[in-house]
Amino acid sequence: MAPRVLVSDELSETAVQIFRDRGVEVDFQPKLGKDKEKLAEIIGNYDGLAIRSATKVTEKLIAAATNLKVVGRAGIGVDNVDIPAASRRGIIVMNTPFGNSITTAEHAVALMFAVARQLPAADNSTQAGKWEKSKFMGVEITGKVLGVIGAGNIGSIVCARAIGLKMHVLAYDPFLSKERAEEMGVVKVELDELLAQADFITLHVPLTDKTRNILSGEAIAKTKPGVRIINCARGGLVDEKALADALKSGHVHGAGFDVFEVEPATESPLFGLPNVVCTPHLGASTTEAQENVALQVAEQMADYLVKGAVTNAINMPSITAEEAPILKPFIRLADVLGAFVGQATESAIKEIEILYDGSTAAMNTKALTSAVLAGLIRPQVADVNMVSAPIMIKEKGIILSEVKRDKTGVFDGYIKLTVKTANQTRSVAGTVFSDGKPRFIQIKGINLDADVGNHMVYITNTDVPGMIGFIGTTLGDAGVNIANFQLGREKQGGDAIALLYVDGPVSETVLDKLRANAAIRQAKPLVFNVD
Repeated sequence: MAPRVLVSDELSETAVQIFRDRGVEVDFQPKLGKDKEKLAEIIGNYDGLAIRSATKVTEKLIAAATNLKVVGRAGIGVDNVDIPAASRRGIIVMNTPFGNSITTAEHAVALMFAVARQLPAADNSTQAGKWEKSKFMGVEITGKVLGVIGAGNIGSIVCARAIGLKMHVLAYDPFLSKERAEEMGVVKVELDELLAQADFITLHVPLTDKTRNILSGEAIAKTKPGVRIINCARGGLVDEKALADALKSGHVHGAGFDVFEVEPATESPLFGLPNVVCTPHLGASTTEAQENVALQVAEQMADYLVKGAVTNAINMPSITAEEAPILKPFIRLADVLGAFVGQATESAIKEIEILYDGSTAAMNTKALTSAVLAGLIRPQVADVNMVSAPIMIKEKGIILSEVKRDKTGVFDGYIKLTVKTANQTRSVAGTVFSDGKPRFIQIKGINLDADVGNHMVYITNTDVPGMIGFIGTTLGDAGVNIANFQLGREKQGGDAIALLYVDGPVSETVLDKLRANAAIRQAKPLVFNVD
């Protein structure tokens, strides 16, 4: 059955056709996003939801979205999506960060020019029949210092445009490397240095707890006298009241704002002040940008629903369409390893370590780790997936670590999961053979080579004679057919394990008969979904 997507905001017919061309059934209802009750009533029928800004994906809507797997936002901002609620339900949230990058960067540069030359005020005055040439004395852009807060996707484009305008560019971004700054032709600085030197400041960072009011009253006081401030990123990055005070005092000479703390912005401390240029969140409002993000979100969602590729996800590691088929068997292996430990461990988990050896260390380990965690939690939480599992592990306060290393053994690559509880450490390792099927290669440090079946029995015992016969006879008498039987031991007379692949479920009655043997310490039924 083809996956179904609901489009509840305006998308172009070309974007809608992308879904159809890729085998996705699409229901185009562009006005539905404003009808909360109707949307909640039908959302349970869809695998995907494509939106712009009108549709509000609230916790209530997510609760009704029983089949929803992905929400795609045609645009950068996902303020209208409850991401924590979506993540807890295992719903991927995607955005389209590149489709409107140029448009937003150009708008920032346009506002910078408008503020530098007081263009809106001069236009109003001239069209009113006045000729106040001396009133609108501006400043040149050339040779001025531009301070860019946030040198990511959009910020880097602004930097390039500013360098083309012969400006000197300073960039503050904790994630910007020295090498990347040199490549861009900008000078990487700390925030206080940027504030003290910049003639113009433009912001290009998301709104987070760390960036909220990054230009607070205290920060604005540190700026160079006569500075002009541009914000086309997010409302809330600048303290609007403090900026208004600085404009009134003359410390700040101008501001250009496309975003506001409260939107729609019907009032603001900045409104009505001289040399303040305001636009109604037009950063992405060009014909090209709107079409680009629409096409991009359709491609991303279709690729995920049809191929399993994850692109530009807010709450999950990305998996490209090219690596998805290569990664798929290892994601299944990762899930199996997690499921083994999750079913075999009864006490609360304190620490998790995932070792990637050889070729697996070069893979998309973030995705693999998410799969391990999903398998680990699933025995307790049935509807967990790769999106929600990392959230649950973090909420439980479990320590998680990844280790990567070059090939150390006979296998080209393998994954090893080690879990610590208050009273024991449990480990299991596995790999994928050329047939694409997962295999167990080590349990409790004991080497073996075992197929993974839908139904298995895991036994730990003391290495004594007669165990193979006892186990085989007990299962055989109960009518349980053994497809594969693998053994391993630490040393003669020491700890031993048996892993049996059986044709069907094993009853508790049969398991109790196994456990009645004095040499058997544990007999656990295991269930895996490997078909």
